[in-house]
Amino acid sequence: MDGKSLDIAGDKLNQLKEILPEAFTENKIDWEKLKAALGDNIEFKNERYVLNWAGKSDAFHALQAPSTATLVPVKEESVNFNQTGNLFIEGENLEVLKVLQKSYFGKIKMIYIDPPYNTGNDHFIYPDRFSESRDEYLSRIGDKDETGLMTREGLFRKNSKDSGHYHSNWLSMIYPRLFLARNLLRDDGVIFISIDDNEVHNLRLLMNEVFGEENFIAQFVWKARKFSDTRSIKNVSTDHEYLLSYSKMNEFSLRGSSRDESKFANPDNDSRGAWMSRSILGLATRDQRPNLHYDLTDPNTGQVYAPNPATGWRYSQSKMLELINERRVLFPPKGAGRPREKKFRKEMQSEHISFRSIIDDAHTADGTQEMRSLFNAEIFSFPKPSTLIKSFVDQSTSKDKQDIILDFFAGSCTTAHAVVALNREDGGNRKFICVQLPEKCGENTEAFKAGYSTIAEIGKERIRRVIKKIADDQAGKLDLDGHAARQDLGFKVFKLRESNFKIWRTNIETEEELVAQMQRHLEPLDEHAKQDDILYELLIKSGVPLTAKIEEKQGYILVNDNEVALMLQKADEKIIRQIIAVKPKKVFTLDRLFKQNDQLKTNTALQMKDAGIEFKVI
Repeated sequence: MDGKSLDIAGDKLNQLKEILPEAFTENKIDWEKLKAALGDNIEFKNERYVLNWAGKSDAFHALQAPSTATLVPVKEESVNFNQTGNLFIEGENLEVLKVLQKSYFGKIKMIYIDPPYNTGNDHFIYPDRFSESRDEYLSRIGDKDETGLMTREGLFRKNSKDSGHYHSNWLSMIYPRLFLARNLLRDDGVIFISIDDNEVHNLRLLMNEVFGEENFIAQFVWKARKFSDTRSIKNVSTDHEYLLSYSKMNEFSLRGSSRDESKFANPDNDSRGAWMSRSILGLATRDQRPNLHYDLTDPNTGQVYAPNPATGWRYSQSKMLELINERRVLFPPKGAGRPREKKFRKEMQSEHISFRSIIDDAHTADGTQEMRSLFNAEIFSFPKPSTLIKSFVDQSTSKDKQDIILDFFAGSCTTAHAVVALNREDGGNRKFICVQLPEKCGENTEAFKAGYSTIAEIGKERIRRVIKKIADDQAGKLDLDGHAARQDLGFKVFKLRESNFKIWRTNIETEEELVAQMQRHLEPLDEHAKQDDILYELLIKSGVPLTAKIEEKQGYILVNDNEVALMLQKADEKIIRQIIAVKPKKVFTLDRLFKQNDQLKTNTALQMKDAGIEFKVI
C-alpha cells in the first residue's frame, strides 16, 4: 500500500495500453493513432518518412544559436603544454562544439562518443523548457557553486521514463551535437557512437537524417558483458551493446583485419607458392543466378558434384573449367565433401580481410580492471575498455599522419588512453581532443572519496597517469633508428568560459540600461582578461587551431611562423616595423593600445595594407 487513493484515470489508461499499445507515443495517447486503430477514416497530415519529436524545432534553434564563449588555457593542469598536440577541453559540449567550428571545421578524422544511453536514470542537458530565451538558458546552465563549478541542479535534468517527453528529450539533446560534429569531420572522416537498446532505433533514424542513409557503415554488436546477468526481471541477460558507424562521404571504408598467415602453406610444393583452401560456394539461389547452378565433375574420377540449391557456385561454368585446367580446384580425395578452391597468397590484392561486425574480445569488466589498475580504486562506473576504442581508431586512422580523434562525451577519457596506447604500439602521431563537462561526483561515490570532485578531474588524471606509465616504460629505450624513443606524451587543458570581450546585450528595456551599456563598451575588453586568454580567443575565433606554434617575440607574438602576428601589450613604430618585416598573413591588435594616438593607428593600417597584410583592430 502506498497510502494513495485509486488513480482511476491512470488505471484506465493502463488498460487501454494493454489493448491498444500502438495508440501510445512516449506514454501518452496519440489521438490520431487511436482513431486509426479504432477504424476511423483518418488522413494523417503531411505523411512522409521522417523522424519527428516534440521539441525538434527548438533543438534545431539551439544548434543555430551562435556562441560567444571562448576557451582559456590552464597550463598548471596540462602536461608538456608547449610541445603537445593533444587537447582536453572542460565545458558543456554543445557550446564547445560551436567554439571549435572555425578552427577545426573539416579537420577531424574520427569521432567516437559514448553519450547517455537514456536508461531512465541519466542526467543530461536538454531543453525541457522550450519557450525560454537564450539568456534564460545561459543563466540556467551557468549556475555555479561556491567553487565556481556548474551545479547539477542548474545544468542537468534527470530524464525519467515517466516523462511525457522521454525519447524526445534525449533526441533534442543529441540532435544539435551530431550536426555540429559532422561539420568537424574531414571528407574521409567517420563517426562511431556507442548505444544500447533504449535508443538505438531512434539513433539509427537520426543518423540517417544527419549523415545520410547512404553513408551508413555498420551497426557493430559489442559483447559488453563477460558473464550472464542473473538480476534480469525478464530472465534475459542483455550481454551486448552497439556501435553505430557513419562516414562523412560514402567512399569511406575501414582498413580491415590482418590476414591469418598461418592458413597459408605449400604442402604439395606448388611452384606458385603458399596457398590456402577456400570455399567455392556462391550466394545466390537458382532463381536468382541460374548460371551459377550446374554440375561439377572431377576430371580424374568422374565424380559429379551437384550445386547447393541455396547458394550455387562462386563462379560461372566457364570460369570454373578454367580453374580446373589450372589445377586450382581441390576435389575431395574420397568423393565425400565438396570441391574447394586453391587460393595463392601472392594473388591476394589486400593485406587485410573484412573487419567483423561482432566484437567479443573486450568487455566492460576489462575497462573496470583498467581503471582499477590506474587508480587502485573503482572510481568510474562501466568504463569502456581502451582496447575496444583502440581497435576502431586503428581501423579508421593512419599512423603516418597527425589524424585527429575527437570525443565530446569523454567521461573517464578512454579515447585519449586508446590513442596514446596505439601511438606507442605502432609509432603513430595521432592526436586527441577530449571534451568533458565538469559534472560533479556524488559525495558517496568512490571518486569523491578519492578526492575527485568532477568527472572532468577523473579524465584529466587518467590521461596523466597513462602518460606517466608510458614515459616510465620508454625511459632509456631507443627507436628503430637508434634515437631516443619519442612520442607526444602531453595534453593542453582548456576550459570553456565567457568571452574576454564584453558582449552587447539585446534585452535592454530602459534608456538608463542602454546608456550604462554604452559606457561599459567604451572599453570592449574585460578588465580582468589575461594576455594568454585573449591570445587564444583571438586565435580560435579567427580559425587557428589551439595547438598552433606560438612564439613570444620582442613586443609581439608570432603564430605558426608567419600565419598570424598579435600585438597585445604595446604598439609603437619599432614593433610595427618588426612585424611587417616578418610578413605575416594577418595581424591582430587591441584598440586600447592606440589610445590618444589616432595617427599611429591610421599609419599602421596603411602600412599593413601596402604590405599585403590583413590588419584587424579589436
